[in-house]
Amino acid sequence: MFIHNFKYTLKTLFGNKILIFWTFAFPIIMATFFNLAFSNIENSEKLSIIDIAIVESEEFKNNEILKQSFETLSDEENEDRLFSLKYVEETKAKELLENDEITGYLKLEENTPKIVIKSNGINATILKYVTEEINQTSKVVEDLANGKIVEAHMQGKTQIDYEKIYKEALEIAMKDDVKLKNISNANLSYTMIEFYTLIAMTCLYGGILAMTAINNSLANMGNVGKRTAVAPISKGKLIISSVFASYITQLIGISLLFIYTIFILKVDYGNNLPLIVLLTLAGSLAGLSLGLVVATTLKTNENVKTGILLAVTMFGCFLSGMMGITMKYIVDKNVPIINKLNPASMITDGLYSLYYYDTFSRYYINVISLLIFSSIMIAISIIQLRKQKYETL
Repeated sequence: MFIHNFKYTLKTLFGNKILIFWTFAFPIIMATFFNLAFSNIENSEKLSIIDIAIVESEEFKNNEILKQSFETLSDEENEDRLFSLKYVEETKAKELLENDEITGYLKLEENTPKIVIKSNGINATILKYVTEEINQTSKVVEDLANGKIVEAHMQGKTQIDYEKIYKEALEIAMKDDVKLKNISNANLSYTMIEFYTLIAMTCLYGGILAMTAINNSLANMGNVGKRTAVAPISKGKLIISSVFASYITQLIGISLLFIYTIFILKVDYGNNLPLIVLLTLAGSLAGLSLGLVVATTLKTNENVKTGILLAVTMFGCFLSGMMGITMKYIVDKNVPIINKLNPASMITDGLYSLYYYDTFSRYYINVISLLIFSSIMIAISIIQLRKQKYETL
């Protein structure tokens, strides 16, 4: 029965012209428009060295990681340096920012870095992400140092060299894979940013497939659903085979998008294409699970469900930066919880982490977040399906 329903669902999905358009054709059309719109802008908008300032203070001088990291990223002997750095007093930093001589400035408040900018933009976004990554490294050092101090106390040592312990922890952290790799000057591309959000959108469009497949199993959605509801067959197998067929169809659509962008549009996804594919697999599952929730929780017709799902998907992509990368920064800065729950933002953030960082920790956090999101959505869908009862069919 599983194989029979799997084949039937595939045939149904591929026979639906509207679904085929949204899943296969629309992403390719959008990719073509992105390529036409941004390819000529790319060279003129390529990232240059970002002018920033740091407010001098005793706190900053004592923060070895912040100081070393920004000095490395601003080293004038490095032709690929990311920043041009000035150490100034806060009054001078405000003046430089007001005169648009710097993108922003950093100051420490209770040993916590704070970024001050005048306006949002790609340079401000990069400064924010770099500072966040360095701050995470600082926390790693602090945890390592505290662990060594606790270990010394447990061993009964009374004379503890705290400065030595901190330096050892600092060396461990700086040797680890938590440091930034500055590849932005060579690779930053508005076109790539838009293609990343397009990948996220395509992944989430898989929800339409899953929603359509599940609707055929719901008694309140048509005659096919009524016959399925009274048939003496395993509903679990029917649902799993329908979802699996939807996932396979979605992966075919994603594959077509990658083939078109790589071989026709000549988009260079870099050396991390296998990891990008892994992220899209998790993202497609998230989109599929979102479609399941819409199909099982909303008591309305299929057209309304489709409209709602498309609206949710497009709004999520908007917040993740599809219509402008600064929107993602604005949301991250003011309401960060939204993008932490937004699967489109998880996908784009995972792609950005491969693009900007030499470590995969942030990437894997986003992959795991997508899997958790999918698990929660699927669990909600199962609960809703079990609760559905009909007095008459």
